[in-house]
Amino acid sequence: MQEIEPAFLEKQYLGRDHGRISIRLVLALFCFAAYYITERREQNAELFLVVGCGILVASVIMMFLLHYKTTVYNKSIVLDGLWTTKMVKIDLNSIIKVERTPYSSFIINNPVYNLHQKGTVRFYADGKDAVKLTDRDGLLYIIGTQRPVELEQSIKAEMKK
Repeated sequence: MQEIEPAFLEKQYLGRDHGRISIRLVLALFCFAAYYITERREQNAELFLVVGCGILVASVIMMFLLHYKTTVYNKSIVLDGLWTTKMVKIDLNSIIKVERTPYSSFIINNPVYNLHQKGTVRFYADGKDAVKLTDRDGLLYIIGTQRPVELEQSIKAEMKK
Protein backbone atom coordinates (compact mmCIF):
# COMPACT_ATOMS: atom_id res chain seq x y z
CA MET A 1 0.00 0.00 0.00
CA GLN A 2 1.49 3.32 -1.05
CA GLU A 3 1.47 6.34 1.23
CA ILE A 4 -0.28 9.50 0.05
CA GLU A 5 2.00 12.51 -0.44
CA PRO A 6 0.54 15.56 1.36
CA ALA A 7 -0.21 18.68 -0.67
CA PHE A 8 0.96 20.81 2.27
CA LEU A 9 2.87 20.07 5.48
CA GLU A 10 3.87 22.60 8.13
CA LYS A 11 5.13 22.08 11.66
CA GLN A 12 4.54 24.81 14.23
CA TYR A 13 6.82 24.77 17.27
CA LEU A 14 5.81 26.08 20.68
CA GLY A 15 8.94 28.07 21.55
CA ARG A 16 9.71 29.77 18.23
CA ASP A 17 7.37 32.75 18.54
CA HIS A 18 9.60 35.82 18.34
CA GLY A 19 7.61 37.84 20.86
CA ARG A 20 7.76 35.10 23.49
CA ILE A 21 11.46 34.48 22.86
CA SER A 22 12.15 38.18 23.44
CA ILE A 23 10.21 38.17 26.71
CA ARG A 24 12.07 35.10 28.00
CA LEU A 25 15.46 36.57 27.04
CA VAL A 26 14.71 39.89 28.75
CA LEU A 27 13.70 38.00 31.92
CA ALA A 28 16.90 35.94 31.80
CA LEU A 29 19.02 39.07 31.25
CA PHE A 30 17.31 40.73 34.21
CA CYS A 31 18.15 37.73 36.39
CA PHE A 32 21.81 37.75 35.28
CA ALA A 33 22.08 41.53 35.80
CA ALA A 34 20.55 41.21 39.29
CA TYR A 35 23.05 38.46 40.06
CA TYR A 36 26.06 40.58 39.07
CA ILE A 37 24.77 43.80 40.68
CA THR A 38 24.28 42.17 44.08
CA GLU A 39 27.34 43.19 46.11
CA ARG A 40 27.36 40.37 48.59
CA ARG A 41 26.90 36.94 47.09
CA GLU A 42 24.05 35.85 49.29
CA GLN A 43 21.54 33.08 48.65
CA ASN A 44 19.29 35.54 46.82
CA ALA A 45 22.01 36.34 44.30
CA GLU A 46 22.59 32.66 43.58
CA LEU A 47 18.84 32.24 43.14
CA PHE A 48 18.88 34.86 40.36
CA LEU A 49 21.64 32.92 38.59
CA VAL A 50 19.73 29.63 38.86
CA VAL A 51 16.46 31.20 37.64
CA GLY A 52 18.21 32.91 34.69
CA CYS A 53 19.85 29.65 33.63
CA GLY A 54 16.53 27.83 34.06
CA ILE A 55 14.77 30.31 31.77
CA LEU A 56 17.42 29.82 29.08
CA VAL A 57 17.27 26.02 29.32
CA ALA A 58 13.47 26.04 29.19
CA SER A 59 13.58 28.33 26.13
CA VAL A 60 15.91 25.99 24.27
CA ILE A 61 13.75 22.95 25.10
CA MET A 62 10.58 24.76 24.01
CA MET A 63 12.11 25.53 20.60
CA PHE A 64 11.99 21.81 19.82
CA LEU A 65 8.48 21.09 21.21
CA LEU A 66 6.06 20.54 18.36
CA HIS A 67 2.83 22.46 19.06
CA TYR A 68 0.92 21.13 16.08
CA LYS A 69 1.37 19.88 12.55
CA THR A 70 -0.85 20.99 9.65
CA THR A 71 -1.25 18.51 6.80
CA VAL A 72 -3.43 18.94 3.72
CA TYR A 73 -4.16 15.74 1.80
CA ASN A 74 -6.97 13.51 0.57
CA LYS A 75 -9.57 16.35 0.55
CA SER A 76 -9.01 17.13 4.24
CA ILE A 77 -6.91 19.18 6.62
CA VAL A 78 -5.42 17.28 9.53
CA LEU A 79 -4.18 19.22 12.57
CA ASP A 80 -2.25 16.99 14.94
CA GLY A 81 -1.13 18.49 18.25
CA LEU A 82 1.00 17.76 21.27
CA TRP A 83 0.87 14.51 23.24
CA THR A 84 -2.64 14.35 24.69
CA THR A 85 -4.46 16.59 22.22
CA LYS A 86 -6.94 15.05 19.86
CA MET A 87 -6.25 15.06 16.17
CA VAL A 88 -8.60 17.44 14.33
CA LYS A 89 -9.68 16.54 10.80
CA ILE A 90 -11.51 19.14 8.70
CA ASP A 91 -13.31 17.73 5.68
CA LEU A 92 -12.82 20.07 2.72
CA ASN A 93 -16.13 18.97 1.18
CA SER A 94 -17.93 20.98 3.89
CA ILE A 95 -15.83 24.14 3.36
CA ILE A 96 -17.49 26.88 1.30
CA LYS A 97 -14.97 29.74 1.65
CA VAL A 98 -11.17 29.94 1.96
CA GLU A 99 -9.36 33.24 2.51
CA ARG A 100 -6.04 34.57 3.74
CA THR A 101 -6.23 37.00 6.64
CA PRO A 102 -4.05 38.46 9.41
CA TYR A 103 -4.32 36.23 12.48
CA SER A 104 -4.80 39.04 14.98
CA SER A 105 -4.16 42.76 15.43
CA PHE A 106 -2.22 42.09 18.65
CA ILE A 107 1.59 42.08 18.64
CA ILE A 108 1.89 39.05 20.91
CA ASN A 109 -0.64 36.18 20.69
CA ASN A 110 -0.92 33.12 22.91
CA PRO A 111 -0.40 29.74 21.24
CA VAL A 112 -3.69 27.85 21.02
CA TYR A 113 -4.82 24.48 19.72
CA ASN A 114 -8.47 23.75 18.97
CA LEU A 115 -9.76 26.77 20.89
CA HIS A 116 -13.54 27.05 20.45
CA GLN A 117 -14.70 30.61 21.04
CA LYS A 118 -17.66 32.61 19.68
CA GLY A 119 -18.30 30.39 16.65
CA THR A 120 -14.64 30.06 15.67
CA VAL A 121 -12.07 27.34 16.13
CA ARG A 122 -8.50 28.66 16.38
CA PHE A 123 -5.11 27.05 15.83
CA TYR A 124 -2.03 29.21 16.34
CA ALA A 125 1.62 28.88 17.31
CA ASP A 126 3.59 31.55 15.44
CA GLY A 127 3.35 34.01 12.58
CA LYS A 128 1.23 36.99 11.69
CA ASP A 129 -0.96 35.38 9.03
CA ALA A 130 -3.75 32.84 8.97
CA VAL A 131 -6.10 31.05 6.63
CA LYS A 132 -9.79 31.38 7.49
CA LEU A 133 -12.14 28.57 6.47
CA THR A 134 -15.92 28.81 6.60
CA ASP A 135 -18.01 25.63 6.57
CA ARG A 136 -21.63 25.10 5.56
CA ASP A 137 -22.86 25.53 9.14
CA GLY A 138 -21.17 28.95 9.47
CA LEU A 139 -18.38 27.71 11.75
CA LEU A 140 -15.05 29.49 11.18
CA TYR A 141 -11.69 27.74 11.37
CA ILE A 142 -8.73 30.10 11.76
CA ILE A 143 -5.41 28.34 11.19
CA GLY A 144 -2.32 30.40 11.95
CA THR A 145 0.56 29.76 9.58
CA GLN A 146 3.93 31.07 8.51
CA ARG A 147 3.23 30.12 4.89
CA PRO A 148 -0.31 31.45 4.20
CA VAL A 149 -0.06 31.57 0.40
CA GLU A 150 1.03 27.93 0.13
CA LEU A 151 -1.61 26.75 2.60
CA GLU A 152 -4.40 28.62 0.81
CA GLN A 153 -3.32 27.33 -2.61
CA SER A 154 -3.02 23.73 -1.42
CA ILE A 155 -6.48 23.86 0.20
CA LYS A 156 -8.06 25.26 -2.94
CA ALA A 157 -6.26 22.66 -5.08
CA GLU A 158 -7.49 19.82 -2.84
CA MET A 159 -11.04 21.17 -2.95
CA LYS A 160 -11.02 21.04 -6.76
CA LYS A 161 -10.04 17.36 -6.86
